[in-house]
Amino acid sequence: MRPVFSVVMPTYGVEKYIEKAIRSVQAQTFENWELLVIDDCTCDQSAEIACEIAKTDSRIRIVHHEINQGLSAARNTGIQEAVGEYIWFMDPDDWVEPELMQAVAASLEKNRAEMVLFGLQEEYYAPDGHLQYSHPISPTEQYFTTQETLRKEFIRLEQQTLYGYAWNKFYNLDYLRSQNLWYTDVKLIEDIKFNVEYCMNIQRMNLLAITPYHYAKRVEMNLTNKFVENYYELHEWRIAMILNQYRSWKLDNENVRAILGGLYGRYILSALQRNCSKEANMSYRMRKKWCRNLFERPLFRELIPGAKAKDSFSLKIALRCLKWKQVGLCLVLGRGIYLVREKDAGTLLQSQGRKVKNDDTIKAIRRERRIDL
Repeated sequence: MRPVFSVVMPTYGVEKYIEKAIRSVQAQTFENWELLVIDDCTCDQSAEIACEIAKTDSRIRIVHHEINQGLSAARNTGIQEAVGEYIWFMDPDDWVEPELMQAVAASLEKNRAEMVLFGLQEEYYAPDGHLQYSHPISPTEQYFTTQETLRKEFIRLEQQTLYGYAWNKFYNLDYLRSQNLWYTDVKLIEDIKFNVEYCMNIQRMNLLAITPYHYAKRVEMNLTNKFVENYYELHEWRIAMILNQYRSWKLDNENVRAILGGLYGRYILSALQRNCSKEANMSYRMRKKWCRNLFERPLFRELIPGAKAKDSFSLKIALRCLKWKQVGLCLVLGRGIYLVREKDAGTLLQSQGRKVKNDDTIKAIRRERRIDL
């Protein structure tokens, strides 16, 4: 019998976490699934751990790459190997609550959608491995049955940071293959590129107001304050992809551009911050030149004048500086945020004997620590 769900778990260097991830799939109350662990030629014991578990569960298959090919290639292998009706890409260092698949299956009984999207728990871990705090992000429960209504929702999902991820979505595998869609090896934005392409012509979508996916943000894996080559260009591409998607739908109105402008400003602010790192090797003069060149870019000219910030104080200040094209103020703001983020907010709170107890505190830390959601 064809499984309803194919879970694809690309695996590389996660021996500390993969057992918990696999066990959380095995614990699902909905049992008609297969799990494909794609061993991307890992150098640690991740594959051995998965193989040992697979010996006692026939629903688990291990697929080995002869050489390391990266995340996108591993997911593409999963697309080739999967036999389920729907495919779900799960990260091997995360875990999921037992009711997820049951909830997705129940939603498909109501609306046989091409995509089912759900919420998550962002979990921040200290260097010693203990959980510092978590933050839930959830969509409003909705069942879309027409393109006209669902297309207006993607901009709101992007605002919530729910559009760009791969692991908070179940995709219809037959539809995916009919569109000949594959992951592209583009660092940082491979997920949103795939999602924009997948969602271009879908007819139905289910949004579930649940947060069963536990997304781990670990210090050793966090890119938030590190210099990433072409960071700005990649995220400019991200915003341009979504803008072009809305243009193709003839839905790129003033509100859409204002929202995308705010998101674009957030990435610019993050780039200004990253330009201050030692790895960037940029002098003050070089950073000034970077800013001046930014002000002349077509996307900047189109989106920033009408950009609006949702709830971030630092972003509101940044947008004013950007709209005024104040190079010096932009550089000062970027430098200030860089210095703040060099100090881990969670560690500081703990060292002062304080605990994160409410959503307002969590949101405040999240705004200060993570411009680039």
